[in-house]
Amino acid sequence: MSEQKTPFSDLEVQNHQTVRHLILNRPQSKNGLTVELVSALKGAVEEAGRDASVRAIVLSGHGGSFCSGLDLKAAIEMVQSIHSGAGGTGISNEDRMRNYFHGLIRAIRNVDKPVLAFVDGPAAGFGCDLALACDLRVGTARASFAELFVRRGLMPDGGSTYTLPRLVGVGKALELMMLGESVSADDALRLGILNRIVENSDGAAQFAERLAAGPPGVLREIKRAVYAAQNSSLDDALEGEVRGQMRCLHTADFAEGMNAFFNKRPPHFTGH
Repeated sequence: MSEQKTPFSDLEVQNHQTVRHLILNRPQSKNGLTVELVSALKGAVEEAGRDASVRAIVLSGHGGSFCSGLDLKAAIEMVQSIHSGAGGTGISNEDRMRNYFHGLIRAIRNVDKPVLAFVDGPAAGFGCDLALACDLRVGTARASFAELFVRRGLMPDGGSTYTLPRLVGVGKALELMMLGESVSADDALRLGILNRIVENSDGAAQFAERLAAGPPGVLREIKRAVYAAQNSSLDDALEGEVRGQMRCLHTADFAEGMNAFFNKRPPHFTGH
């Protein structure tokens, strides 16, 4: 595994073959988010999307926590801005949400590569929403998820009003948001929040490497089609599948997949 140097120490970027690991590095605050960290993470996701050598992205956190949500200092600035019109950063709450936090959620959803959240410890508040925004989630037995906003007199603001009901159903999503209760790893697996429970980071890395070994163009079409279908009719989804499949049929990866099948060997996809 190679480490990619960044000028921002709160975000660690590592490369392992064709997998890009983005690791929140603020263990002293349980990886609480600042505007600067959110901006750096958004940029790192977008850069990974542009890098042809990257075929899967893993988001995780150092120090036994995934992400505790908004950092205390950032929360204080948010409260101060209610009275002054802008906090110490000079950023209004609306701009902070739209341009930074919501920009990060959109970057994860829009990047044409699978994004995997590895949750080891708590994912709380916006940290929970951050994990939910990823395409897939694996976690250790220590993982937990909590929509804590209601306990602070707030509603969720990281896209979970969209993502969570689609994973667990409307009734359960309302319960989790209205009560702010923590969901254990076992319950998260049962509800569909977690795809799998893994023993440690090695298990998450192996899962990511399996994703990265797939045909990149096909994974891109699957991601686009599945998310587009969430807001469309069956006819729209079927037509989207036609367009996506026609693009897949004209790739070298399709020819490789068929050749490997007929020759009874594992395929080697190159993204062409």
